[in-house]
Amino acid sequence: MRAMILAAGRGERMRPLTDHAPKPLLPAGGKPLIQWHIERLARAGVAELVINHAWLGQRIEDALGDGSRFGVSIAYSPEGRALETAGGIAAALPLLGDAPFLVLNGDVLTDFPAERLAAAAARLNGESALAHLVLTPKAGYPTGRDLTLRADGRVAACEAGDTPFTFCGLAAYHPAFFRDVPAGEPSPLLPWLLAAMARGQVTGEVQRGLWLDVGTPERLAEADRIAGGWTP
Repeated sequence: MRAMILAAGRGERMRPLTDHAPKPLLPAGGKPLIQWHIERLARAGVAELVINHAWLGQRIEDALGDGSRFGVSIAYSPEGRALETAGGIAAALPLLGDAPFLVLNGDVLTDFPAERLAAAAARLNGESALAHLVLTPKAGYPTGRDLTLRADGRVAACEAGDTPFTFCGLAAYHPAFFRDVPAGEPSPLLPWLLAAMARGQVTGEVQRGLWLDVGTPERLAEADRIAGGWTP
């Protein structure tokens, strides 16, 4: 199974730190944020990785190389301009193959088991099941559109009376999810997710453990404190 780590964002809220380094390379617990993902995936047996990049992307390639020192193989999907999430994944499909794959935001810190996400990916059939999202209870800071989890395990847009959750930026997709996304053009993920949710093609589960959106210098300091206590 393959996985894609999203690393093309500019990291505006993290400036001035991201003026000279791409956000996924900012350190937490003595290693770059993105390295925690790579090592977790390697331990789960997911050894073929794709990383997209745009802002200062060559620095990501220089830092991680071909992935061999982490026990994985890394292919890169450079973007001349940031294509947003759906556009970036669509552009990388030739590197991801025809089977379901994992996608992880490169700027989150989490202890969610990659093995569970891989098991969910294996259940995607490209028809009734196109995507599986990891959700978390709403954080105390803005995190985008609220979603909810129905009793049958399907994810839907949050409505009045629903329990709100936040998408963690951890997911599994069947390549068919991106069939109609125009490759090479910027395209946000949310409209495609909402359309698939309306068709009942998106399942999900809730992460009750650690999840931190490392989007500000303050949350980077928190990530550094948390990761500093982890066992390598």
